[in-house]
Amino acid sequence: MSDVANSKNIFLSAEWRDLILLNYVVEPSLLEPFVPKDAKLGSFQGKTYLSLVGFRFCKTKLWGKFAIPLHSEFEEVNLRFYVHRDAGNETRRGVAFVKEIVPKPAVALIARWCYGESYVSHPMKHRIVKQADGQEAEYSWKHGGEWSRLFARSIGTPELPAENSLEQYITEHYWGYSCQKSGGTIEYHVEHIPWEVCTASEAAFTGNAPGLFGKEVGEVLCRPPNSAYIANGSPVVVYKGEEL
Repeated sequence: MSDVANSKNIFLSAEWRDLILLNYVVEPSLLEPFVPKDAKLGSFQGKTYLSLVGFRFCKTKLWGKFAIPLHSEFEEVNLRFYVHRDAGNETRRGVAFVKEIVPKPAVALIARWCYGESYVSHPMKHRIVKQADGQEAEYSWKHGGEWSRLFARSIGTPELPAENSLEQYITEHYWGYSCQKSGGTIEYHVEHIPWEVCTASEAAFTGNAPGLFGKEVGEVLCRPPNSAYIANGSPVVVYKGEEL
């Protein structure tokens, strides 16, 4: 673990597995209202990205020690974007969230209480198919009486992203930032090894995105993504947040 990570207390440990990442190029003005104070909106080669991400939480433990019955394995889908903050001589690349969806009301409650994140709870399900020549992943959630679906299919063997590639930019952010009702910002460190990634040969979102994410942001998800990846994932550690 890094020296930065060792200086913080563990909030939870888990494994994030079978990630789908659908990425959309958007105008910066769309995301500026969501940018936490003290952070700056990020870009890659002059383009601003919004990502719809689905994955499985596995082996989840609070404080890295305590598994809560019936709450250690569940799905999450989140809509996130990319930010950074200058901290002394270090630039911390991080993510911030428009909305996060889980099937467990208690998980959503803890995340809202501890971090001020925009978590909601809805029924969810997933499907993962792995074969020798590729894999498929699908995450669905029910909102307003209808199901929405996030899907991707890849061909080939996952590999570590090339240095300074878009795949690396999307998957390697190790800080989280969340807006607080007080007007401040909580910053927290997330630690994991780099993920092996496959470019999706097919990927799509279907459902009522404006109904959950709002009209302007939701309309972005109604068009094909500019890029899409499937990542194997890894064990992760999320450290306690600190208000800036």
